[in-house]
Amino acid sequence: MNKINNQEFKKSLGLLDATMLVAGSMIGSGIFIVSSDIARNTGSAGWLMIVWLISGFMTLAAALSYGELSAMFPRAGGQYIYLKEAYGPLVSFTFGWTFFAVIQTATIAAVGVAFSKFTAYLFPVLDEDVFLLTVGDYHISSAQVLAIAVILLLTFINTRGVQNGKTLQTTLTLIKILSLVLLVLFGFYAFDGAIWEQNWAVENRWNLHRLNADGSTDNYYFLGAMGAVSAALVGALFSSDSWHASSAVAGEIKNPQRNIGLSLALGTIIVTVIYLLTNLMYTGVLSMQEMASAPKDRVAMVAAQEIFGPVGISILAIMIMVSTFGCNNGLILAGARIYYSMAQDGLFFKKTASLNKNAVPGYALWLQGIIASLWCLTGRYGDLLDMITCVVVIFYVLCVVGIFILRVKRPDVPRPYKAFGYPIIPALYILTAVLFIVLLVIYKPQFTWPGIIITLMGIPLYYFVKRRNMQE
Repeated sequence: MNKINNQEFKKSLGLLDATMLVAGSMIGSGIFIVSSDIARNTGSAGWLMIVWLISGFMTLAAALSYGELSAMFPRAGGQYIYLKEAYGPLVSFTFGWTFFAVIQTATIAAVGVAFSKFTAYLFPVLDEDVFLLTVGDYHISSAQVLAIAVILLLTFINTRGVQNGKTLQTTLTLIKILSLVLLVLFGFYAFDGAIWEQNWAVENRWNLHRLNADGSTDNYYFLGAMGAVSAALVGALFSSDSWHASSAVAGEIKNPQRNIGLSLALGTIIVTVIYLLTNLMYTGVLSMQEMASAPKDRVAMVAAQEIFGPVGISILAIMIMVSTFGCNNGLILAGARIYYSMAQDGLFFKKTASLNKNAVPGYALWLQGIIASLWCLTGRYGDLLDMITCVVVIFYVLCVVGIFILRVKRPDVPRPYKAFGYPIIPALYILTAVLFIVLLVIYKPQFTWPGIIITLMGIPLYYFVKRRNMQE
């Protein structure tokens, strides 16, 4: 029961709000940046689009599968609840620990600093190279300070009640969806036929190879090519992550059995289509070499200059500021509900199990904000996010496998919505995701083992917490 101290979650989120929470949490800064790395790993327009298509399929297939779980267990906590019901508290705690330690908090930090970096295009004093404090080799930049200020501001807004958070989220998400659509339309208007022909020429479009920023190329052998595609998928999947946001706030969604699954489907479809059109637009205004060599990987900045001229940088900077601000609001709003659910089970700090006078988990929100702020100060969030991508997908796979387990284990639980295309679509997702994980483990261990180690640390921590609870 989502009730503590006579407080309970308020059913304040309609279908539009839930859908905008999903889409807004997905669209951050990734779509403006990661295509540069994908271009280097694949070297061709055709494979660039294939990577985004695979990412779109995986995201949509998982979202459609999660619809069944969300309808079965329409409670705050999302993935944490699904994993607990399918596998028990050890697996769900391990997820919750990783989510709190790195997945959500480091993502909030990374998105916050991305907001600051692009704000610096308009106000150079806020650049990451402007240091406010230097102690030996350690620096605190104005970008880090601004990121922390934004995180704490959004945390404060969300502690004032879900109504504030949802209004901000829905408004900003609608603005950034419209902005991206306009960027795509203007991009196609500025379409360069010569560049399109070059990128999509028969001899180039499917030529999978390494395209270095300096213009040199390297050919792949078969298994190396698969590893390269998996590495390229890291950025695309990161850009599409947090698609499950509405499931975490199930306790605050009207008619959750219907609206959670529907919001997952609608949100992921909207974002997937926008991402595909954006990348198709890139291939019409920039050569693959220009994408691969974009300064600081900011491929959208280079494209905006081609589309709008010198003013393009300012236009895109404002777009990304709105995008990252809204993205962080969604991440902050949804993340705290998972810690709340863990605390309800006695597996997290006790105070996070309570709701404040505004019927939101205020203590959990502030704790999340503090940890995210600390990640901002370390400057290591970007590396950690690369390391944790594999683990994030592992937990997604476990949840989708959980659908099969629960069909046998809990056949009596009502299922107002059943996984689309079951068992084929969920099985295809599992196979695709497992192949992605295996290839990363083999060919890109730097993307896997650190995250797996952080996750495994949750196992002894679970038994420590369990033993402490027994002693109390």
